[in-house]
Amino acid sequence: MITYGMVDAPPRTAASATGAVYFDSVDVTRARDILNRFYHPMSLGTPDEAELTMDLEMIRLGPLTVGHLTFEGSASLTSPSAGGYHVTLPTAGRVRARRDGQEFTANPSTALAFRPGDPVDLRHEAKSAELDVRIEPWALEAELAALLGHPVEGPIDLPPVFDLSGGPAQSWSRLIRLLHGELEHEFSLIHQPLIAEQLCSSVLSGLLLSVPHRYRDELVAPAASGPPRAVARAVEAVHEEPERAFTVADLAAIAGLSVRSLQEGFRRHVGCAPMAYLQQIRLTRAREALLDGDPARITVAAVAHRWGFAHLGRFASAYRERFGESPSETLRQPGRIT
Repeated sequence: MITYGMVDAPPRTAASATGAVYFDSVDVTRARDILNRFYHPMSLGTPDEAELTMDLEMIRLGPLTVGHLTFEGSASLTSPSAGGYHVTLPTAGRVRARRDGQEFTANPSTALAFRPGDPVDLRHEAKSAELDVRIEPWALEAELAALLGHPVEGPIDLPPVFDLSGGPAQSWSRLIRLLHGELEHEFSLIHQPLIAEQLCSSVLSGLLLSVPHRYRDELVAPAASGPPRAVARAVEAVHEEPERAFTVADLAAIAGLSVRSLQEGFRRHVGCAPMAYLQQIRLTRAREALLDGDPARITVAAVAHRWGFAHLGRFASAYRERFGESPSETLRQPGRIT
């Protein structure tokens, strides 16, 4: 994750969370500098050179950038060429956009999308606000290729506007809002690299499953189950390095399958999803470490982090559900392997 400095504007809090920055009431010049750093080169204008102030919240999780922009007055955002996939989700007011020679209007029930290379032209009314999602082209295209199990040709033809009032797109917009809602929490799980990577993958695959594009029919078609031998390669990798920050795409690549074929293969031949299986192996390894460990020399937190659990409370809950006792109880009773 990457954090940028203050850009000559005071942050909202004395200590911003890692990977996130906040700016209140910045002027046009400062806002333009921040947007250029996090998105792509943009021009920010106002009608009749009127004074404009903005509030901005930004977070970058690898190839994914999510920002919340609040406009006090009317404003325009333009860029000659989007450097990545760009989706705008209004949260208040209306936004007008031009793409492919047509004009579109979005409100909190609709979203606007731009592909890499598209000119970006957004016109905001006063007192409007929006979430702006930027995805590096290679990341979205690699996510789609992993899901399908074969290379894809980019750019992916995202529609210029899509409905957020129902269906998968509404669910995807809630995921973006959830991510934004975590920005102000310094100890949020989104600041853990393992969680951030999985969340980023969920945002990318969720978008691909939510909007029409030329690969969507193939993407939502039933997937063939991976053969037992291929699934076994993924299982072996989990046993060899359960502490590794595997994603489903990583395991699919090891197995030589698409993500969907791996998931179906695990369901059929293992009886659970790949990431659920990984968690069970990690819990088993953590239990072995706790049983063999000296309570005077190790801690539950150290064991949890050693085996890939970023959040101690969730680890303790999953551990108790699996073994019927807390990790600390196990640590106080070494040598009792059941």
